[in-house]
Amino acid sequence: MRLLVRARGYVEHIRDRGQEKAEKVTIPGYRARRWVVERTHSWLNRSRRLLVRWEKKTCNYLAFLHLACAQLIFAKILVFE
Repeated sequence: MRLLVRARGYVEHIRDRGQEKAEKVTIPGYRARRWVVERTHSWLNRSRRLLVRWEKKTCNYLAFLHLACAQLIFAKILVFE
């Protein structure tokens, strides 16, 4: 398996048998913020043009992504004022 993974150009992270699992490293004062990413993806999925990618060119898709982000920011600004 390791050779197959290396042949494809990846760096393997496979534990040897009998090797103990490393302890999870925690940084004091740091919390995982996965929910922020999930929430943002949910907001962007409201934009059908991003949810179903119709554009063939990356630059067009990126332009619509920027437009969707600008719409989100503008809507948030209007709420706070």
